[in-house]
Amino acid sequence: MKTKQELLKLYNSDLNELLKEAQKYTFKEFEFCSLISARTGKCSQDCKYCAQSTKYNTNIETNPLLDIETVIKSAKESKEAGAINFAIVTSGKTPDEAKDFNEMLNMIREIDALGLKSCASIGILNKEQAIELKKAGLNRFHHNINTCKSYHNEICTTHSYQDRINTCNIVKEAGIELCCGVIIGMGETVEQRIEMALELAQIAPDSIPVNILTPIKGTPFESYGDKIDEENIIRTIAIFKIANPKSSIRLAGGKKARLKEKTVELLMKYCVDSAIVGNYLTTTGYSANEDNEKVLKAGKTVKH
Repeated sequence: MKTKQELLKLYNSDLNELLKEAQKYTFKEFEFCSLISARTGKCSQDCKYCAQSTKYNTNIETNPLLDIETVIKSAKESKEAGAINFAIVTSGKTPDEAKDFNEMLNMIREIDALGLKSCASIGILNKEQAIELKKAGLNRFHHNINTCKSYHNEICTTHSYQDRINTCNIVKEAGIELCCGVIIGMGETVEQRIEMALELAQIAPDSIPVNILTPIKGTPFESYGDKIDEENIIRTIAIFKIANPKSSIRLAGGKKARLKEKTVELLMKYCVDSAIVGNYLTTTGYSANEDNEKVLKAGKTVKH
């Protein structure tokens, strides 16, 4: 594993050389996943970037857990669009806050029956919940660290960085694949982006989604649109690939809102192995056809 000093030197090196170094580790096949916001809003946590927190007035549409028919319809559409992973995503600190965990387990069983790899992003877990998810057939669990340990308290105060690490460990112990990433552009320094890369390397997730902050009116970060520019986004993602050569680097939220199409294609060519296709939680993305075209332009094939 490279040291912080080595990664920082690479971060500040010639951009073309940095991209060529990252390209050594990129996968030839590109993977698409999709998600549905199965429960939206009314979250008790105070994450400063998030439109779903009850602490902020963002005027988003909220809904309790969707019925299973709606979720499975979305899963079928995602499969037809080329996704091989499908995630149910719910707001809230833990999956049992709304007492609908058993219904989530049923959704996972139905997603598996479609021939899709099931994924869930449902908050902080305990060991018993992880075991139940594994029994239901869950393939992958998504739980971001969001930022590095040294910056976490600037992002959220209602749960700790260690709470997130504990969930990651519980997921891996249960034999479930782990998807764990970050949001960049929240005011962190370059050094803290390097810290993120190294902390992710310690966690060793199967997939690392990289989100770029899309400032949402009403949140404390509504004016944070200038905290990171395109070149630094490229440099950060390249460093994540170099520091995590065995993990799939997944381009996630913010790719349409914050990046030029040419930049997305460049990232797909040099340092990104996968992407979320379609829309995200409270922001929109490219269509499946648009993303497929970018992958082909990048000289990669789509994994089926």
